[in-house]
Amino acid sequence: MNDGVDYQGQLVLHFRRGYLTQAIGGHNVWRTQTIPRTVPADQTAIIVCDMWDKHWSKGAAERTAEMAPYMNEVLTVARRRGVQIIHAPSDTLDFYKDTLARQRIRLAPFVPPPEDSDRPVPPLPIDDSDEGSDTGETEPRRVWTRQHAAIHIDQEADVISDNGQEVYNFLHQQGIRQVLIMGVHTNMCILNRSFGIKQMVKWGVNIALVRDLTDAMYNPAMPPYVSHNEGTQLIVGYIEKFWCPTITSEDLLGTSG
Repeated sequence: MNDGVDYQGQLVLHFRRGYLTQAIGGHNVWRTQTIPRTVPADQTAIIVCDMWDKHWSKGAAERTAEMAPYMNEVLTVARRRGVQIIHAPSDTLDFYKDTLARQRIRLAPFVPPPEDSDRPVPPLPIDDSDEGSDTGETEPRRVWTRQHAAIHIDQEADVISDNGQEVYNFLHQQGIRQVLIMGVHTNMCILNRSFGIKQMVKWGVNIALVRDLTDAMYNPAMPPYVSHNEGTQLIVGYIEKFWCPTITSEDLLGTSG
């Protein structure tokens, strides 16, 4: 390929974090800082979280379907660049039980994780107590059966798991030093799955959210009464302040400045 992208080498990732500082007059203020860092592509993994084929919330299902084709484009480029792809469509692994991608990660030898670090868990900046659907549904139910078909799984290169310990084993086996996570939903599964941000941070794994390839379960009829997109951005900011940095998909495509 002659598109200028380094397909086997280095990634330049622009990590954005939130930090608390003092402004003039001694007032505490939150600011963001973006720091570029070069990491080897073959020491980087992407976790694709819960990009299911169906969802009980019509709004969530529509946004996932809209996101999936572009996510697949990003994953295709990242894979060609040497990044390991880990598909994590929770609760659907029976669909994949006989696939090479599923079997490969199960063969990774057990690695005992460190004891969880003791970290405070600040409250979320949005109220998702109604389960977060913005299209009127109020009763969650399991309707998903597989990962969204628009996201290709390369049976020769990718792996499939929804188990944090399996993922941790595989990361060590492959010598992965930087994990990225994309998918849904930012305030729920992305943060709280056994392979999600909170657990990886507690285990001391370097992880970052791909902030333009995610979505939140948030209903604008609930506090703080902002648009759905604004609610998602509030969760992204919360993650940057209290859990881990974020990047954008441009870093993976090699098109960031």
